[in-house]
Amino acid sequence: MGVLGTFGLLVIFGIAYALGPPPMEESQSTTLYSSDGEVINEQHQGQEREWTDLEDISPHVVDAFIAVEDRKFFDHHGFDYTRIGAAVLNNIQSMSMSQGASTITQQYARNLFLNHDKTWDRKIREALYALRLEWHVPKEDILEGYVNTINFGHGAYGIEQAAQMYFDASASDLNAAQSALLAGLPRGPSYYSPYVYPDRAEDRQQMILDMMHEQGALETAEYEEALDYTLTYEAAEEEELETTAPYFQDAVERELVDRYDLDPDVLEAGGLDIHTTIDPDMQESTERYVEAELPSDDPLQGAAVSIDPRTGDVKAMVGGKNYSESPFNRAVDAHRSPGSVFKPFLYYAALENGFTAATPLKSEPTSFPNPHGDGSYEPGNFNEVYADDFITLAQAMAYSDNIYAVKTNVFQEPEALVETAEAAGIESPLSANLSLALGTSEVNVLELTKGYSPFANGGEQVEHRLIERVEDHEGNVLLETEPEKQQVFEPELAYITTDLMKLMFDPSMNDYAAVTGHSIAHLLQRPAAGKSGSTPSDSWMVGFTPELVTGVWIGYDDNTELDHGEYGQIAKRIWVNALESGLDGHLKQDFSTPEGVEEVDIDLDTGLLADDACGPSYTVSFLEETAPEESCVTYLDDEEAEEEAHEERKNKESEKLMDKLKRWFGSDESDV
Repeated sequence: MGVLGTFGLLVIFGIAYALGPPPMEESQSTTLYSSDGEVINEQHQGQEREWTDLEDISPHVVDAFIAVEDRKFFDHHGFDYTRIGAAVLNNIQSMSMSQGASTITQQYARNLFLNHDKTWDRKIREALYALRLEWHVPKEDILEGYVNTINFGHGAYGIEQAAQMYFDASASDLNAAQSALLAGLPRGPSYYSPYVYPDRAEDRQQMILDMMHEQGALETAEYEEALDYTLTYEAAEEEELETTAPYFQDAVERELVDRYDLDPDVLEAGGLDIHTTIDPDMQESTERYVEAELPSDDPLQGAAVSIDPRTGDVKAMVGGKNYSESPFNRAVDAHRSPGSVFKPFLYYAALENGFTAATPLKSEPTSFPNPHGDGSYEPGNFNEVYADDFITLAQAMAYSDNIYAVKTNVFQEPEALVETAEAAGIESPLSANLSLALGTSEVNVLELTKGYSPFANGGEQVEHRLIERVEDHEGNVLLETEPEKQQVFEPELAYITTDLMKLMFDPSMNDYAAVTGHSIAHLLQRPAAGKSGSTPSDSWMVGFTPELVTGVWIGYDDNTELDHGEYGQIAKRIWVNALESGLDGHLKQDFSTPEGVEEVDIDLDTGLLADDACGPSYTVSFLEETAPEESCVTYLDDEEAEEEAHEERKNKESEKLMDKLKRWFGSDESDV
């Protein structure tokens, strides 16, 4: 090392020794703020945590932490030089400082006094603190402080809170299996959460048990008993979890690490000010209506998300009906089939491919051949209700006609729907098959809600945003985000699709079936558009105003079939009440009509231009010069001419349908 190097180390050691023991009462708190600056949660550290003496902590806890974090803890003087050497070598090879070799002493020093910046200045100061701890504080006290100050996730700081929250046990009573599980959490409290990712958590637990066995902390019989032990988790105490938007807060913590690459140790250390996008009023009303609508005596679950389509800011998020009973975030982590809620993407693609709101297709039981085997694909309408006649795209959207949707999917290229949905922001894998028109590929509530934003904002895809800014305890900005958006849809066609989605609330459309939004139309107090959808196990409602998109899902976690007769309207009621309550006091804005779009009255019976001499009509938008030119009076009182016209349309449709099916299925690129 040389004389100068040795002298330098002696000086550092001398300074560390002369400074005496470091102050042990410092603490920092991480504070989460709403979009208007209101504090929604404050996570305390240091003396704010529930402290447990080391002698009152199960020895299995000590053994587990030493096995996984610092096997030489009782032998070194603050540093494990072998691990440091290996880490330095790896960092030099990778030209980074990504790999650490921190001992328990170093981690405790960092948690108490320092930030987690990966800089040499921080590492030098950390070394000084660690030396002061090692030379002036007994090993047992360091270990005691460490297990009492680390973050175990879901608001539990320190081993006693963690033991009580996860296992409803005292830290003194934890067995080897439970201790190993808890020892694995601080490395990534969100990533290894046993509530959200039980497989990850228990894989890490088994790894730690292996290490404890290898290091002699567990005899073979104890080790095998621990491996066989069945872990069961308790809900956290109500007072620990009754905070604003708990599902949202978990999502924020995860995105900081996974999306923005914030060092997990920074979150563990605390001292952060995290400014989020949540709107407390919208959040409160959404939580209230989810709780009010979902039965307390039934395992039926629900999730809801509200997003500002102009920025992508998430204003409300509910991941279940009771966080303390189930922290699993169904708004983000549950992937379910969206059913007919997927049709707006289909019909936008159809408009791009030459359809208009008045394009006629026949609604009748239809069998589509299966290109990859025997049998056929035979979709059906809800309750087997069909027009048995030609209907327009506008009517198909309002009634959610499945036959029209699948035929539309056939008439387009196989990838058109997939490309449109992906352009809107759908990231989950989609299968380019006939049934995708009816929403058979699984998505989550957040991405589907975000995917509706281009319809609401004039065609711009937006990235969802939970976090505006993060600062450390000294006010340094660690992260600052801006809205991310790009034009993906033509504004005129996005508006026409929105106009079509408004028809689900329009009683003038009632014909062979009632519009799908008739049960809640009377509750809407402002212009809104949307689409409902269902599968045997799911019920959805996604809709929007110019300033808010809200998506709601209900169903059972285990995919038990839903009683749509009893529960089929819940998602719609949550949606309309959360939307109206969340926008209470806001101006009632309508959607802005872009140039090149005109409104035309269409006859409900024929799909042609309306006339006072004909029957009921509805108003819908078209690109200029694309509306029907023929008037409904052409066939007035002329049943023979009308029948001939229908027969001609049917023949043309059948020819086009078969031609498309041959082209589609002949390509062998997709299946039903």
